[in-house]
Amino acid sequence: MKHIGVMLGGPTDLWPSTLHSDNDAPITDWLGVDRGSLRLLEKGIVPVTAIGDYDSLTPAERHQVEHTVHDVRYAQPEKDDTDSELALQIAFEDLRADEVTIFGATGGRLDHLLVNLWLLAEPRFKEYADHVAIVDRQNLIRFYLPQAHLLFPETGYKYIGFVNLTPIREFEIHNAKYPLASFTSDYPVSWASNEFLDDRQPIQIAFTKGVVAAIYSKD
Repeated sequence: MKHIGVMLGGPTDLWPSTLHSDNDAPITDWLGVDRGSLRLLEKGIVPVTAIGDYDSLTPAERHQVEHTVHDVRYAQPEKDDTDSELALQIAFEDLRADEVTIFGATGGRLDHLLVNLWLLAEPRFKEYADHVAIVDRQNLIRFYLPQAHLLFPETGYKYIGFVNLTPIREFEIHNAKYPLASFTSDYPVSWASNEFLDDRQPIQIAFTKGVVAAIYSKD
């Protein structure tokens, strides 16, 4: 299985303690996005591909990326897609990822955070929703499409919240501290601070329309 780690340019103090995947599948390759490429190099990780307009790098830093990464791609600063949108497209369409874990997606500018959170609600990316995770020091975010899903406890995460990123139909939460009966809405809603009943039993969610983000969180 090809598991791509995508490093965006968010603050390093929000990185998890180790750069690893959120599941048992190890990251096989890295994709650096703008300053994220330089940060990977500083950690001794050479990404297979770098993408960005590199406007956040000094000439010396840009030279380091260009002369270390084999596949360097350039985006115009004035463009329709954000760097993170370009990265997700490259990861799945060019690098043929089976799974993608995104780092450096939180902190800093709020508009960038919202772009990253709503990536999987875009029609062109929806098919990849359940193959993408976003990880930072305090949170693990996974994405789900309509059907029933079992969500298992994750070590170190006490809470789990749910956000419908699009209009949703018949959303239900079962086997959780706070269950939810069938719920329909045309606007996003956040069900925060839910919990697993114990460290063995999965929570079940189900819905018939929409895209849902499940956010595992630590105190």
